[in-house]
Amino acid sequence: MVRPIPPYLLALAVGDLDFISTSSRTGVYAERPVVARAADEFKEAEEMLRVAEELYGRYLWGRFDILVLPPSFPFGGMENPGVAFVTPTLIAGDRSAISVIAHELAHAWSGNLVTNATWRDFWLNEGYTTYIEYRLQGRLYGKARADMEQVLAQQRLIDEMKTLEPRDQVLHIDLTGRDPDCGATLVPYVKGALFLKSLEETVGERRFDDYLKNYFDHFKFQSITTEQAINYLTDNLLDEYPDLRLRVPLREWIYEPGLPASAPRAVSKTLNEIKQTAEAWQKQNFNHLRRAVWSAHELLYFLRSVPTDIGSERMRELDEIFHLTETTNAEILQQWLLMSIRNRYQPACLRLEQFLSEVGRKIYIKPLYEELVKTDDGRKVARRVYGKVRSSYHPISQVAIDNVVGSQSSSDFST
Repeated sequence: MVRPIPPYLLALAVGDLDFISTSSRTGVYAERPVVARAADEFKEAEEMLRVAEELYGRYLWGRFDILVLPPSFPFGGMENPGVAFVTPTLIAGDRSAISVIAHELAHAWSGNLVTNATWRDFWLNEGYTTYIEYRLQGRLYGKARADMEQVLAQQRLIDEMKTLEPRDQVLHIDLTGRDPDCGATLVPYVKGALFLKSLEETVGERRFDDYLKNYFDHFKFQSITTEQAINYLTDNLLDEYPDLRLRVPLREWIYEPGLPASAPRAVSKTLNEIKQTAEAWQKQNFNHLRRAVWSAHELLYFLRSVPTDIGSERMRELDEIFHLTETTNAEILQQWLLMSIRNRYQPACLRLEQFLSEVGRKIYIKPLYEELVKTDDGRKVARRVYGKVRSSYHPISQVAIDNVVGSQSSSDFST
């Protein structure tokens, strides 16, 4: 490593790994049973890298390789310069989770090149990165897919904000005396990206691309604060557009909870049609649902659009049509298992235990345990399964699930 980086970006990985090259500067490391599938799933990394350079300037980290970690890895990815670490749950077989690769690549500019100075400034890493992720998706796969990704993300943000205290809905969050993980919500990611999207919509895409390219060049290899970023924004963009301050309420975005009334709202015609299909299916059996050919994003949105209490028989109907209990797409399966817990859908019970035993990604397993402990029977299942698998989880996931299930030691769980 010949470039200066902050210490949190240093990582070591040791294992029996194979490597498959996907271009002269991209490739995939993984264990032998996984590496071929991973290389096929991530083979578009070079094209993604080329598009990112066109938008935001030269990639300065040499190679962009991808390392597939064991299932216990608690996150979707980690942007270590030169080699992004990712979860095996991204290997869906349909490249539907490639947005995580776009996200980790975007960190080469926002995070690795220009870094947040403190964890209060975390949104400078993640908000900028999430915005760039959407731009890359749009360039590579078209506006329709990028819009779907944004609709799904905004839906999750709005749902999560309902559970957060006002102080945790702020971009420049106050973490005095608190665990920095308190700020690791969707707020810095999605609200931060929406703030940048509001600027882009005001000044135009091309002008905003130029602004971001200059921003990365100006602050390269530095760690900066929110104040520095806002001062640069004011001097190099806001002052050039006097009416911008009125159209983009800066203080409200950065320092106040919730979303401003003027926040952009992603719209997807395709997902709107799927929502209508879900509403019609709720009222009656919908025969043409059996002929539906949907992408992973479309199916996921359909599942999130049906009521939470549809009952076991309607669950069985969906399972017969889409074979959801057997799906290998981790994101769809997680949503299906969440629905199965709520509706006490017995055919998915073994799949639920298998998923909790094989996947350690916190964003997937924590909601499942949270749903289980809402009932006495579910709590017994949660404690029994967690007692068996706790030692296979990463410590970060262990702490999160301990707090849900209510124990700090695996010896406290009966089997």
